[in-house]
Amino acid sequence: MKKIVFATNNAHKLQELRQMIGERYEILGLADIGCHEDIPETGDFIEDNAQMKARYVKENYGYDCFSDDTGLDIDALNGEPGVKSARYATPGHDSEANIDKVLTKMQGVEERTARFRTAIALLQGDEMHMFEGKVEGIILTERHGTGGFGYDSIFQPIEGDGSTFAQMSPQEKNRISHRGRAVAQLIQFLTTQD
Repeated sequence: MKKIVFATNNAHKLQELRQMIGERYEILGLADIGCHEDIPETGDFIEDNAQMKARYVKENYGYDCFSDDTGLDIDALNGEPGVKSARYATPGHDSEANIDKVLTKMQGVEERTARFRTAIALLQGDEMHMFEGKVEGIILTERHGTGGFGYDSIFQPIEGDGSTFAQMSPQEKNRISHRGRAVAQLIQFLTTQD
């Protein structure tokens, strides 16, 4: 089984990706390779951050690597939180504070359209490959559901039955989510590499 690093310390994302990719590859997280430093994410776009993280792992640990970055683009907030989605309210990854900030800024706003975008950068050898997934939806006025992570409890995709990502099973979410779509492209690419 081939080993490939997914440049994340997020246990939720790692579990989600392992479920989607299955048995074909052994997916290692950053902790599995002894990478405990905070990899810089200083790009202006999610694509930049994904590439930065993949290059960092390859240069410092020698593994082929894929990395993702996700942004929630809210139309009424001129695309915020966008590339700063993970650190919108605080320098750390505080999902509840991030949601609170969005809900506060969106109080009384009728136009609630938004989209999640995920960019995945795959660095194999010295070749960089990019994949992107996107899903349209709306921002709700309060949290619904306890599953998922990040902004899942306030994001209702247009596709589906009216549930938020936090109300869906992992399988339902992966079928229509931004990350699911980007990962599907990544898997399709990886399965042609044999």
